[in-house]
Amino acid sequence: METFFNPRSVAVIGASNTFFNLAATICNLLKYNKYHGNVYAVNRKGESVHGCPGYASVLDIPDEVDLAVILISAKNVPGIVRDCGEKGIKSIVIESAGFDEAGDEGAALQEEIEQYMRRYGLRILGPNCLGTLNTHNKFCCFYGFIPEKYGDGFIAPGTISYIIQSGGIGVLVLDSFNKDLCRVNKMVSIGNKSDIDEADLIDYFNGDNTEVIGMYLENVQNGSKLMKTAMRVKKPILAFKVGRTAEGSRAAMSHTAGMANNDVIFDSACRQAGIIRLKSISELHSMPKMFTTMPLLRGKRVAVITNSGAFGGIAADLLVENGLEMAALAPDTIERLAKTGQLFNAKNPVDLGPAMSKQMFIDIFDILLSADEVDGLLPVPNVWQDIVVEAILELIKMCHHYGKPAALYIPNAIERILEIRSMYRIPVFESPEEATRALVVSHQQYTYILKKEQTHEGDAAEGAGKETESAIGV
Repeated sequence: METFFNPRSVAVIGASNTFFNLAATICNLLKYNKYHGNVYAVNRKGESVHGCPGYASVLDIPDEVDLAVILISAKNVPGIVRDCGEKGIKSIVIESAGFDEAGDEGAALQEEIEQYMRRYGLRILGPNCLGTLNTHNKFCCFYGFIPEKYGDGFIAPGTISYIIQSGGIGVLVLDSFNKDLCRVNKMVSIGNKSDIDEADLIDYFNGDNTEVIGMYLENVQNGSKLMKTAMRVKKPILAFKVGRTAEGSRAAMSHTAGMANNDVIFDSACRQAGIIRLKSISELHSMPKMFTTMPLLRGKRVAVITNSGAFGGIAADLLVENGLEMAALAPDTIERLAKTGQLFNAKNPVDLGPAMSKQMFIDIFDILLSADEVDGLLPVPNVWQDIVVEAILELIKMCHHYGKPAALYIPNAIERILEIRSMYRIPVFESPEEATRALVVSHQQYTYILKKEQTHEGDAAEGAGKETESAIGV
């Protein structure tokens, strides 16, 4: 699997100097990124493309080739796959469309490809996909990717890896991260999944420097494999799946050639396998920072802190509606809070009102985080003074000290939120709904880890018992 993200040499099949040639954009991007591997262009004329030496066939390339990227007419793909097999190229990305998703004729082409795959022992990504991206070594075979168009993804590589069935979703994530704290580690578009599927990639990302795995799925072809793989992985796995309605299922079928499956069954499978199911596509890029910047929420009791009484009520409603609880503060905690200053309300939600100082904020954060009856915080402070930002920066350190998370929302315009998040590297969310969901998914991940550890221990005990039975001849 590593070859798909870190090949020593790449043949881009279909790259030419023809106007608006999509495969040529791959050559251009790899050269622009100064990718360390050798890049070869394969086209009928054998012409060089963007400085990449050209050949009329992969069989003409004099050197070994680790990875082939194919972007040509679907009807010509099987023959090229055969040539790759003859050349000894074991890893192939088929970005061409026109296979299972296009009807019987396309399905026949895909079956022919799979025959060559079995004959030559190939691993195939796609067809009908966008390929792979690795920000750490600047490898990317996404066609149509314009250098510098999507920010500093390659300049500031991250730790979030994505498995997607749509290139458009990948573009959304990359674009959104320009204004957020997280960055992409690796991204892969899986398309029709004739060979490599989401379970294979979850397993791969479990062994690299990925911290959070995000998925956009349109169908699941091997549910049992996905569940078994996910159960072994303790890293957060976040999934958004299309096809919750009959109309969505039909749209998915025409896009990547797979029935979107029964949504109720998928939902149940996610709970069993420890996969966090997302409620909106934006959560694919908004939720990961809750895992990379904060401890997990180990209970459901949350304290709200605000300097606007209105948002105290809003936050309370959202927490309860999402299955969390407003922490019932102990009398000792309330007494300690009351001594910090002129609070409007020393109970939960804690309403600071306009009279405040940086130390007052810090004292309140410390009191609540140290309270046994509080599992996490939902701070909703308006940052109308710099001291509030300074106090929030201290809060982040305190959360790690106490092992309790805070999901931050500041009731300002989006432009102000993005400015503060970018300038101070504060993991602030863009709405109270988003911050509440971050606490929900954090607690889900905590319960999933406990479940997986118990399952692993149970399996280990069962295995040891069977070995003992075998040893004594039972």
